[in-house]
This record gives sequence, structure tokens and C-alpha cells, in this order.
Amino acid sequence: MAAPTGNTCEVMERSIRERVPPLLTDLYQFTMAYAYWRAGRHQEPAVFELFFRDNPFGGGFSLFSGLHDCLLFLRSFRFTDEDVEYLRSVLPPDSDPTFFQFLRGLDCSGVTVNSVPEGTVVFARVPLMEVAGPLAVVQLLETSLLCLVNYASLVCSNAARFRLAAGPRRKLLEMGLRRAQGPDGGLTASRYTHIGGFDLTSNVQAGFLFGIPVAGTMAHSYVTSFSSLEEVWPQTLVAANGNRDQVDLISLTKGWLGRVCDLLGAEPGKIREGELAAFLSYAIAYPHNFLPVIDSYSVSCSGLPNFCAVALALCELGYRPRGVRLDSGDLCRQSVNVRRVFKLCSEHFSISAFHSLIIVGTNNISEQSMAEFNKRENEIDTVGVGTHLVTCTSQPSLGCVYKLVEVRGRPRMKFSEDPEKTTVPGRKAVYRLLDTEGHPFLDLLCLAVEPPPKAGLPLNCYPLGWDNASHSVTPAQVICLRQDVFTKGQVTHPLCSAAETRAKVQSSLQTLHPRHKRLQEPDSYTVALSEKLHNLITDIRKGSCSNSNFLLAN
Repeated sequence: MAAPTGNTCEVMERSIRERVPPLLTDLYQFTMAYAYWRAGRHQEPAVFELFFRDNPFGGGFSLFSGLHDCLLFLRSFRFTDEDVEYLRSVLPPDSDPTFFQFLRGLDCSGVTVNSVPEGTVVFARVPLMEVAGPLAVVQLLETSLLCLVNYASLVCSNAARFRLAAGPRRKLLEMGLRRAQGPDGGLTASRYTHIGGFDLTSNVQAGFLFGIPVAGTMAHSYVTSFSSLEEVWPQTLVAANGNRDQVDLISLTKGWLGRVCDLLGAEPGKIREGELAAFLSYAIAYPHNFLPVIDSYSVSCSGLPNFCAVALALCELGYRPRGVRLDSGDLCRQSVNVRRVFKLCSEHFSISAFHSLIIVGTNNISEQSMAEFNKRENEIDTVGVGTHLVTCTSQPSLGCVYKLVEVRGRPRMKFSEDPEKTTVPGRKAVYRLLDTEGHPFLDLLCLAVEPPPKAGLPLNCYPLGWDNASHSVTPAQVICLRQDVFTKGQVTHPLCSAAETRAKVQSSLQTLHPRHKRLQEPDSYTVALSEKLHNLITDIRKGSCSNSNFLLAN
């Protein structure tokens, strides 16, 4: 799929502008911005970093997603008169009115963003985005950027786990819109689950906006809405070869149904006439896309014989039915039985099209369900996943944070009694070190002014969580993980389509060593500090201890 067209980009940017206006943030961003402004500090150059502290789902990796939306948000960031008037009403009444004039002229023309490429495998504590610019502006961006990255990265990572569990053969259909956390959650899920590895979506708006292939046929309500063959209208269908003579599909199907019942030993008295009517009606409407749900009543007694009869009638007229959907019960066992019947019909009636019929499985599918499919015999070609995919039931949030690391060129660091919440100061470069087989084995955080590590040369580093112990490594290859994506109000890196980012995800995952992408009990990936960055932290800690006595010193 090609990159987004100009018109598509305009539609997506308008969508971001409408869904993520500058007021979609926390009030304290504005109270801080006002205080910076009152203190005359609002134009001071500042740098923030966005990162997460723990890999999601108990896994060994995450996927960085949401950058595309962040860039569109930054490009359109500005306050309207209506925005400013509302802020005037919620901030304290004695706020200086000049501040609101300042807000009205605010944009991101002074903001620069460096980022890990979207779709890259990433790990805890590695800065995903560096946002630099005037202090008040980059402070105001915090909540919106976190909102755009947190869920996108989480659901994309969840989708990748489903893809790894499913293996490369099966197609995956995202169908979680009705269970998503609101319309925006549903739309975001459709985009980023596709990027994470899902092939199809049921979400029509996502197909329109992002070019994702859409799929869907019928629900149980369509089947149960019929009770009699008299409700089928029209009752005829022309052959696929162009002959315009109308064929009575009901009579043709009844003939096939008798032969199918004889072949399968099915009891005609258990066939549901309403279900057959629904299948016939749908087949007449969509003879090239006949894929009904067959478990509204009994799969073996009614749904499967009815499908086979209608499908055989379509084949006789030159059409190729698509397959069936199973939505309840033991999907593995049922799919094996369905495939057996398809093969039996194909051989007995000499209908080759029955060899290519697909079986779709949907029924509250979880990651554990996918793993179960790999352990048991089954014939499921496509799996539809909804609730457990889009709501990320095993972990509701990625927990990305946005922390200040530099002001006026001086590094800033947050201390905490909880070591996990201590931040790494200073502007940084991020490098990925690869072994001789091309697998990443360590991400190195360096000060931005340091020369990059070189392939084949040993270096000392300090892995996070190793209690200040140094470690010597020799990379076979070094990759810089940072790229300039936004400068002076302009997007400086090409915006990719969902399909292009999806390809990047699969490429990035393929480089990862199997021990790091195991779904259960993966090996921990190492993130380390350079010696200079480690020494900077040590110096800041010492300086903080000495400065803490300033009251006594005075």
C-alpha cells in the first residue's frame, strides 16, 4: 500500500485536530505554563523525554506507536479565541490578561522532536521521544503526547503478541469496535492493531481513513430473523457465466440438501428452515461472498448441512462460496469436523471449490486461546479477536511518562525513594547494539555530545538494574535509534501509511532474538548507560546532597 495521499493526510490531520485539540490536556499544564510566564521563564529552552518503565503484558518488548498522530497534532497545535476564552473562565480571575494573549499566539514553531522510528521494537527505560523547545510550550504538550502514545503503543504491542501466538499462517481480524473504550479508542485500536500484525478490521471508518482491508458478513441476528423459506426474496439467481436465465435457487438448494443429508447421515427433521432461508437470502444478495455464521442453532445438525447445500448450489451456478464462521463452543473440535465435511463433499460431489473454503473462528478469543490453537488440532484459517485485543484486558495501560531532563542547557534529574521513578538526566543519544547474528542485545543511552560507539570496539557501560556494576561489550553492529522528525513547526520525516509502518513492525520483530520475544517468561533485554552518563548521574547525586543543606549554610 502506498503512502497516504494528500487528501488522505488532510482527512487524518483534520481528524487529529478535532479529536486532540490543545485543550485536551490536564489543567495543571496551564497553571504551570502561567507560573512559568509570570516568572519570565516561559521561553527558556527545555527538553523532555517520553518513555515507559516496564515492558507490557509481562513480556520482553513493546512496540513504539502513535508518532504519526503526534506529528499531526504538533503541526496543528494552536489555540482558538474560543479556547482562550474558556481558559480565562477556569483559571483564577486575577490571572494577568496578557497571558491569554500569549496563549493565542502560541504554536510549535519553536519545538524540535527527535524520536525512535515508529514501529520499532522498544524496551523499558529507553527514551522514545525527545521534545525540545520553549519551556511553557513543551510543558503544555505533555498530556496530549502521552495520550497519543500510551494506548497506541500498548494495543500495537498486544496485537503483535497475538500475531506471534497465532503464527504466520492464520489471518487475524480485529473486530473490537463495539467493545472499545469509546469511538476514539475503537478507531485507534483498529489502526494500531493492524500495524501490530492484524490483517483485517471490521471497522469501516478505519478502512476509510487508514486503508486497512475491511471484512464482515453476517451476525446471528440475520439468521434468527428468518423463520420460513417463504421469506426468501428474490428466490432466483442467474448463473455466473453470464447466462441471464433466472434459476430457482430454493429448489436447487433443496435438491442438494437431500443429497447432503444422505451423505452425512443428517436427520432432515433437525434442519432449521429459518436458517436455510437466511443462508439462501444472503447467498442471493452476495453470491461471490457467501460466508455465513453456522452456529446460531446446531452446527452439525443444521448449520453445516444448510451451508453445504447452499454452497453446492452456488458452485453449480459457477460461483465460489467463501466459507463459514464458528462463534461458540469448542472451536478446534468443530473446525476439524467442518473441514472433514468439506473434504467429504468435495470428493463425493467432485466440487473442487470446497477445498478452498475457509473457516473463521470468533468467540471471546484471548492470547491464551491463540496458544491453545497451536497445541490442539484445528482447521481455523482466520481468527477474529475483539474484547481481549482492544481493551488489553491483561494490562490496561503502558504507563508512559514525560519527564524533564534539561533546562537552559543544564541537566535535570528527578530523585525518588522509589528507584524506578528516578529519571536519567541530560540530552541523550540512543544506540542499539547488535551481535554477530544481527540480533539486538543492548540499548545504550549516551549523552548527546558523546561520540557514538563503534562496531568491533569494546566499550564499558552500566546496565540499569545492575547496582552500578560496569559491563564490557563489543557490538558487531551499531544502529542509531534517533531520527529528527519535527523542526520549527514542520514534519521533517516522511509520514508513513499504516501498511508501511506495519511492515516496519514485522521487520523489527524479526531481528529480535527468540528468547526476548517469548510470550511467557522472556529473557530480560539490557538497557545500559554510557560511562559519561553514569558519571553525570553520580555527580548530580553528590551535588544534590551538598546543596540540600543550603538553609543551614545561610
